[in-house]
Amino acid sequence: MPESATRQGDIVQTLWNGSWIAALATGAVVWGLIIWACIFHRKKRFSDQELPPQVRYNLPIEILYTVVPIIMVAVFFYFTARDQNEINRITPNPDVTVKVEGFQWSWRFTTEYQGKTAVETGVPVNDYRDAKAPQLVLPVDQRVRFELESPDVIHSFWVPAFLFKRDVIPGVHNEFEIDTLDRPGIYAGRCAELCGVDHSRMLFSVKLVSQAEFDQYIASQAGSAQ
Repeated sequence: MPESATRQGDIVQTLWNGSWIAALATGAVVWGLIIWACIFHRKKRFSDQELPPQVRYNLPIEILYTVVPIIMVAVFFYFTARDQNEINRITPNPDVTVKVEGFQWSWRFTTEYQGKTAVETGVPVNDYRDAKAPQLVLPVDQRVRFELESPDVIHSFWVPAFLFKRDVIPGVHNEFEIDTLDRPGIYAGRCAELCGVDHSRMLFSVKLVSQAEFDQYIASQAGSAQ
């Protein structure tokens, strides 16, 4: 998995790791029981007339293999619901607000920070590092809210380093928040919903920078919204 650039991404990664560990442990138990049954109940251990010990209608065993899966599913549901609530949590006053507009076939990012606004609009490109690709600049160690809108068809805002994506649907106001980590760098982004002929070129990047560099960027771009 890619290294997450957000606190919420770390939550997703931890949930997946725990799920895989639980699934592999369950698989190991099941495989072990199957192998045990194959070895200790094979035909040559009994005479032609003798059957292996039967456990049909064994109430304790039936209760065991009913209760154990229920407990496992309940535990998995608890951790999933807990993490989902945290990932979807919206706070009253995020540090930065970004209006994301997905259109055929690029993106427009309107960033608002302390009363100042910066706008980045791109065109379809073949590489997210292309100078014409839209680049969203964000500060590290800040709470960022994304407000998603589309004027045409369904798109999907996806930054793999966030370990998260959310659809951009016409007429529907979707939003989510992230807490950026202190991991400066440039991260690829793309549309994850087939949206037309240039869907594969609907690329962008997210650049995480220090607070000082972000302040400088906002000051230099503040007039672009006009």
